[in-house]
Amino acid sequence: MESKILTPDQSNRLHVVDALRGFALAAIALLHNIEHFDFYYLPENLPAWMPPVDKVVWDSLFFLFAGKSYSIFALLFGLTFFIQSDNQARKGKDFKGRFAWRLLLLFGFGLLNSMFYQGDILETYAVIGLVLIPASLLNNRAAFWLALFFLLQPIEWYQVFQAWQHPVEKLEDPASWAYFGKMTSYITGDSFVETVKGNITNGRPAVALWTWESGRITQTAGLFILGMLAGRKSLFRISPQSNQFWKKVLAISAIAFLPLFYISQHAQWFSSQPGVLRPLQTILSVWSNMAFTLVLVSGFFLLFQNAVFHKALNTFSPLGRMSMSNYVIQSVLGSFIYYGYGLGMYAKAGSTYALLIGITLISFQILFSRWWMQRHKQGPLETLWHRATWIGA
Repeated sequence: MESKILTPDQSNRLHVVDALRGFALAAIALLHNIEHFDFYYLPENLPAWMPPVDKVVWDSLFFLFAGKSYSIFALLFGLTFFIQSDNQARKGKDFKGRFAWRLLLLFGFGLLNSMFYQGDILETYAVIGLVLIPASLLNNRAAFWLALFFLLQPIEWYQVFQAWQHPVEKLEDPASWAYFGKMTSYITGDSFVETVKGNITNGRPAVALWTWESGRITQTAGLFILGMLAGRKSLFRISPQSNQFWKKVLAISAIAFLPLFYISQHAQWFSSQPGVLRPLQTILSVWSNMAFTLVLVSGFFLLFQNAVFHKALNTFSPLGRMSMSNYVIQSVLGSFIYYGYGLGMYAKAGSTYALLIGITLISFQILFSRWWMQRHKQGPLETLWHRATWIGA
């Protein structure tokens, strides 16, 4: 039996990218479910055997996907920018102005999504995505060094050097904590209006501050640019050259991940100063997650071409082809399932039960996406986004 699918798809669509994006979306959904969509709450009166199982589920999913599925999404966002920009360039058109308008539309979709789920990333992508416009003017070498600069976490290194020069015995809590602490007042209530108001007025500042505090600002910018470069180099188009590249990436990133992860768990070796330790832990965590992200991306790309794994991995393709629609649908359904205005499952479902709920939701979304894509070229929100992008063109 032939083990490899040697002939790439002759169409211009990158099906491996659709599947990878769908895989990342499914992973994000699982994390959102065990987090009760950003409302961390430990249910009471669980059977004695349940908390240990919940801990295993929580630790396992966070190890596999936390910070990684988000990074895959960011990488593919930059890739999509290149594909759209390149398509317009082939027609003799400049996409940069249209892309800026497209980002403004994305911000609007994100604002809508954050009414249900305060952890929305669409608004963040819309703002940071602006970096792609000047980055697209750079040659490959300059763009790579700019991406590397962002991924080295320069803000956190500045904080480390500042803390070395001005040590303190105790740090104040991160600013986002005060906002997250107020979530109970509206998440547990039975009013949808109050939940929306709380998500917008309290939740958005909380997430914006957390994004800054976790190093996601520069990390996302760096991943956007790397995705653009991957498009320029055709690294997601199946070919012997791409396979060779991703095999090298898999080997290097797998070797790098183990020491990075171990060191990230023992950052106190380098300093006991809290002002140094906090940003240093952020740096090491981002680097560790980045290495594992590349393991997932390269492994997925290579396995997608294997006859044994292709069918299973391609199951995620419909989910990925309408990723924004599915992302917003997850927020609407998830908030109803877990928040007080809906079923209030935050108080009943531990990580294990929430994982089962998440798997069920993803399964239904895959079936719905498959049904929808058999009848339409794009998802519902993707169609709206596309038409609004090209309005007046």
